[in-house]
Amino acid sequence: MNSPTIRSAAEAICSADALLIGAGAGMGVDSGLPDFRGDEGFWKAYPPLKNLGISFYQMADPIWFHRDPRQAWGFYGHRLNLYRVTKPHDGFPHLKRMSQACRLGCFVFTSNVDGHFHFSGFDSDRIVECHGSIHHLQCSTPCCDEIWAADDVNVNVDESTFLAEPPLPSCPQCGSVARPNILMFGDANWLPDRTSRQQQSYSRWQSLLDSDVRLVGIEIGAGTAVPTVRYELERQTRGRSSMLIRINPQESSLADGISIGMGGAAAIKAILDCL
Repeated sequence: MNSPTIRSAAEAICSADALLIGAGAGMGVDSGLPDFRGDEGFWKAYPPLKNLGISFYQMADPIWFHRDPRQAWGFYGHRLNLYRVTKPHDGFPHLKRMSQACRLGCFVFTSNVDGHFHFSGFDSDRIVECHGSIHHLQCSTPCCDEIWAADDVNVNVDESTFLAEPPLPSCPQCGSVARPNILMFGDANWLPDRTSRQQQSYSRWQSLLDSDVRLVGIEIGAGTAVPTVRYELERQTRGRSSMLIRINPQESSLADGISIGMGGAAAIKAILDCL
C-alpha cells in the first residue's frame, strides 16, 4: 500500500529527530492477543466468565484477590501465560528500525501490560508502562513496597473454569496472596514505584527535546475507552515542531495530524516500505 497518507507518514518519520511511540491495546491484537473492547470480545476469550456475567471491567478489579484469589489468578494467570508464549508481531522490530534513524532515538509510552516492547529489544530505560506490567508482582495487601519479577512464577489454570490451581503466587514477606503490579480499576493498592522510575527516565528524555527538535508521535491502537495513551501523545505533540500519526482501524479521527485507519502491523509495514 502506497497511499498519499502513508507517504506523508513516511516523510514525517524520515524528517524526525525523535519518535514518541504510543501503544494501546490494539497493538497487541495484531499479535493475536484477545480484544477486550466490549463484553463480547472479552467473553469470547473467557467463556466461563460470560456464564457468570462478569465483564472485563468487573474482573479487572483488585477486590478479586481478596474475594476469590483462585478466580483472580485464573484470569491473570491465563494472561501471564498467554503473553509469555505470544510472539510480538513484525511491527515491533519495524518501529525499532525506524527509531534507529532518528538522532534522539525513541521513547515508548504504553498502557499495555504484556511486556512486548521489552521482548522486542527496545531499550528498557526508554519505556513507560503507565498501567504497570503483568511480569512483575506485588503483595495484594500490600504489606510492603516490594515489587518483584514474575520470571519464576508458574500459574496452572483450569481452562474449563478459569480457576487457578493452588499453590497461588504469594508475597515473600507476609505470605499473603500476591497480585500483578498492574493498575486495575478502582485500585487503591497498586504500588507505582516501578512505573514512577520509568516516568523519571521519560522526563529526562523529554528534557532533550528543545523547541528545535522535530518530534513525531506514532500512536497505535490507542482508543477512547481508556484514553491514557491518546491523551499523552496529543499533549506531547502539541505546540512544538511536531507531528502526530494516529493508527487505529476504528477510532483514527484526528483534527491535526495524519490519520491512518488500519491495524498497527499493516500500517507500520506500509510506512516502512515507503522509507
